[in-house]
Amino acid sequence: MAVERTTSELAERLYAGDKRALARGISMVENDDPEGWALVSEAYPRTGEAAVVGFTGPPGVGKSTLIGALVTHVRARDRQVAVLSIDPSSPFTKGALLGDRIRLAEHFLDAGVFIRSMASRGSLGGLSEATLQAALLMDAAGKDDVFIETVGVGQGEVDIIDHADTVVLVLMPGSGDSIQALKAGVMEIPDIIVVNKREHPLGDTMIREIKSVLSLGPKDGWRVPVLATEASRNEGVEELAAAMTEHREFILAEGTLAERRRRNLMNEVIALASFRLRSRLEDSVREDPEVRALLDRVVERRLDPASAARTLLERDF
Repeated sequence: MAVERTTSELAERLYAGDKRALARGISMVENDDPEGWALVSEAYPRTGEAAVVGFTGPPGVGKSTLIGALVTHVRARDRQVAVLSIDPSSPFTKGALLGDRIRLAEHFLDAGVFIRSMASRGSLGGLSEATLQAALLMDAAGKDDVFIETVGVGQGEVDIIDHADTVVLVLMPGSGDSIQALKAGVMEIPDIIVVNKREHPLGDTMIREIKSVLSLGPKDGWRVPVLATEASRNEGVEELAAAMTEHREFILAEGTLAERRRRNLMNEVIALASFRLRSRLEDSVREDPEVRALLDRVVERRLDPASAARTLLERDF
């Protein structure tokens, strides 16, 4: 009962927009604290109102600077905003290496802005398994916009699709990583493409190349805009904000926002179940002598890996 009372009290503070309650709730979820999951469960019916936008792209293209400029833009319109930055994990502490973004420091004292970094915890897709839970808590706290910035891991960074209503791919001229991002596997991800640092000599060339690749895609439905920005000087930010609004209105009108969220939530359920099953399996490897003996047989070439995996799946964890 004590946990339920504490959770309810924390939830009420969360609904009231208390930053400390939101920060505590995210920390509990990130640390797999049962009270944190209870908080998400209680707050869940109050979610679904925030516009969730994911920003992805190679490292160093200016995602944080661009998001900082967008925060200024939406705050001028009196919208509450939260930023969730997914950082590479420290190999020593498993925490976020970069911490709360220095480039977003100008917004720290704004009561209408909440900024949080989370560790990717080694996730190949660049997102922590607790990311959507954190975004849900931000939503429940009354944020109108939730911006998720992922660690730049190139083509592996596809699970941003499973967390956002709108996906913005940020690229930079002259970057080898950006050229790689022109490949079809990545170009299918975004709803909006931004070429930041547009005054680079290769800026116009890159925009033409991207439009050329996009022209080979489907001709119906949403047409992905290619925008040029100079985030450090706040240039092109208003156009980007307008494109984000236009995309949201489009998917609302088409009915695809509900479809996206259904897909996202189903994928999240499967991801969480997979994560917990893997944790149980890893624990059994450390603690169960029968599992260790099974793996020893694989190492000794007396049992093939697929057969060993099948045996493990037949066990009750």
